[in-house]
Amino acid sequence: MKTQNHHRMHLLFRLALVSVLVLGATRVILDNLKNNLLWPGLIKSRNHKYSVKVPIDVSLDEIIEDDCNVFEGKWVWDNTSYPLYKEESCPFLVKQTTCLKNGRPDSFYQNWRWQPNACNLPRFDGLKLMEILRDKRMMFVGDSIQRGMFESMVCLVQSSIPPDVKRSLQRISPRKVFKVEEFNVTIEYYWAPFIIESISDHATNHTVHKRMVKLDSVAKHSKEWEGADILIFESYVWWMYKPTINATYGSPDKIQEYNVTTAYRLAMETWVNWIESKTRAQKIFFATMSPTHLWSWEWKPGSDGNCFNETDPIEGSYWGTGSNLDIMGIVKDVLGQLKVKVMLLNITQLSEYRKDGHTSIFGERKGKLLSKEQRSDPKNFADCIHWCLPGVPDTWNEILYAILLQDYRSTR
Repeated sequence: MKTQNHHRMHLLFRLALVSVLVLGATRVILDNLKNNLLWPGLIKSRNHKYSVKVPIDVSLDEIIEDDCNVFEGKWVWDNTSYPLYKEESCPFLVKQTTCLKNGRPDSFYQNWRWQPNACNLPRFDGLKLMEILRDKRMMFVGDSIQRGMFESMVCLVQSSIPPDVKRSLQRISPRKVFKVEEFNVTIEYYWAPFIIESISDHATNHTVHKRMVKLDSVAKHSKEWEGADILIFESYVWWMYKPTINATYGSPDKIQEYNVTTAYRLAMETWVNWIESKTRAQKIFFATMSPTHLWSWEWKPGSDGNCFNETDPIEGSYWGTGSNLDIMGIVKDVLGQLKVKVMLLNITQLSEYRKDGHTSIFGERKGKLLSKEQRSDPKNFADCIHWCLPGVPDTWNEILYAILLQDYRSTR
């Protein structure tokens, strides 16, 4: 009798245990279903509030009218709302761009805001951009000018998203990858100074004086680009070292000397062929040439300097000889023949006015800050090609952001 009761008690205990486990499992499932209904497709969203996809509200103030050309306008002094971030608050800047830290005595270059003639640019909002880019890769492709645009974008995002949002920067040569984890967003930079293949494609160990390009191939680079959702290309300064450039075309063993404009057109056509042959839907932008300010006589007749010691933009109509009209014409001509939409970021004219925005003697040369002796010789050592940050490249990214915001709104 005692044994029978013992078996009965044991059976009841097992039934009770099973019932508890079933009830517990049911509760977990119901809780997950509840959360899944509140936040579709994101059961893991409870780990962080920014993991939850939230529709973006685009206000009337952020809308750019169809008749507004954001590339036409003027620079307006604004020391209230600019700069959009502080140099010291962005740990991702390289020494080449940190002009204040490198000894520049003025910060006026940080306080100029680009004002289009017919509209206002929306204020940059890092959280909104992260929603637009959620689960996407944005990649900047080009030379050190494009790297400056990438670092500008990283700093704009870094300064305008909450501190509890995890972010990181990795160097995976020839790429730099900035990742914002909660949004599963990467903003990347890819070193390709000519866009097409060249002997200068190593991100750090590349020759400056000796240049040779492969005009008919982007295959080595394009396998990296194909996984990106948004691509921003740029290539200009590296082409302009001499009037001619050594190149191969058709036969990899036959090196010829090409006129730079001829070579540039062939390179652009190779790039365009890749764009039209790809099958993956991507947003593609091409940034026009970043101007140089190497000769002050162009904006100050009779002078014999460069961008050194300049603290104000150029006023009135201006186009310097550092911006090649033939190259600009080739870009517009080749892009105009495309069946695939490529958005032209026409940053050249607005940047032409900014003779004050370059790193001058407050940057690097060959990976090192200028020596005291070099700084005392700005005519030979001032860098009137690269830009200080915060600075002009932030405006390029504000325009890019405005376009992405408009595209997002049009697809809602």
